[in-house]
Amino acid sequence: MIVPSKVYFLSWSRRTELYDFLKVAGIVEHVKAGNFLAIKIHFGEDGNEGYIKPKYVSSVVKICKEKAAYPFLTDASTIYVGKRSDAYHHLLIANKHGFTIEKCGCPVIIADGIRGNAEKKVEINLKYFKSLYIAHEIYNADSFIFMSHFKGHEITGFGGTLKNIGMGCGSKAGKYAMHHSSKPLVRQEFCIGCGVCVKNCSQKALCLVNKKIVMNKRKCTGCGQCMVSCALKVFKLNWNEGSVAVQEKMIEYAVGVLKDKNGAYINFLNHISKYCDCFSCAKNSPLMYDVGIIAGVDPVAVDQASYDVVNKAFGKNFFKNIYPEIDPTIQLNYAEKLGLGSRNYVLIEY
Repeated sequence: MIVPSKVYFLSWSRRTELYDFLKVAGIVEHVKAGNFLAIKIHFGEDGNEGYIKPKYVSSVVKICKEKAAYPFLTDASTIYVGKRSDAYHHLLIANKHGFTIEKCGCPVIIADGIRGNAEKKVEINLKYFKSLYIAHEIYNADSFIFMSHFKGHEITGFGGTLKNIGMGCGSKAGKYAMHHSSKPLVRQEFCIGCGVCVKNCSQKALCLVNKKIVMNKRKCTGCGQCMVSCALKVFKLNWNEGSVAVQEKMIEYAVGVLKDKNGAYINFLNHISKYCDCFSCAKNSPLMYDVGIIAGVDPVAVDQASYDVVNKAFGKNFFKNIYPEIDPTIQLNYAEKLGLGSRNYVLIEY
């Protein structure tokens, strides 16, 4: 008989009790004195409001220090054009959004170096990858706590703990590899030649020819920035192939990140938006009310419980409502298959 994983829930109305809740949830049971403990978090893109706020991070840091660990906040560079595509500007955004030693109680270290190419090769020998490229300081960490903002995602259906681990911890080369199969289709008949997508393409894979967009698929990495930046829906992903492959590649990266390491996982079910936190408020206003916080030591169970709780609060499947073409449970199934955790859980309300 499979014993369900324990997952803990704190309602958003009681979020001021976060410190006590996390103690009950046992998020530092795996942490040892002297551990360099990576708290993996998204610092929020410039103009975005959906990221987890520093005041909540301080509770996690306090608990870690009680174990005599050395916590640090971390993230890796993006492959799209933005303020988080190198460590210099990434740190400026983190500071602007309040992720300072004074407010959080620990330093910020960008995990893949100044240009996003500080990485460590990890062997896994799975379906898509024989080896992975993990951000260097993620690899060097002794243990982890993943703080993830749970919301929709334009390629994977939802983004939570598993995406924060897999996609979030890859170096730039790793992120390219995960996105490679998600290259969008170009529907020139919708294009008016505005050029917004060209400015947002990190790989210079787009150009205007006779006032119509043209894509160089050899340069395209499938990051999805063009789809989100275009208001006219010129770009369309092949959901049946692209989304499935990206989700499963992301999970294989999560296997590499967690190889021989222990972690705990905290999902914030607030500011639940259609898109990930890499986009501005204009694209990312919340679509439902704030629900709560879910924590546990099984990353699959934490994401499954978050998925179920959001859908219950919404009254129907929130994620299929915003992305009817995507099956976001692919990531959950594949993660369970590869031994990252169980979709079977018991929810314990604090």
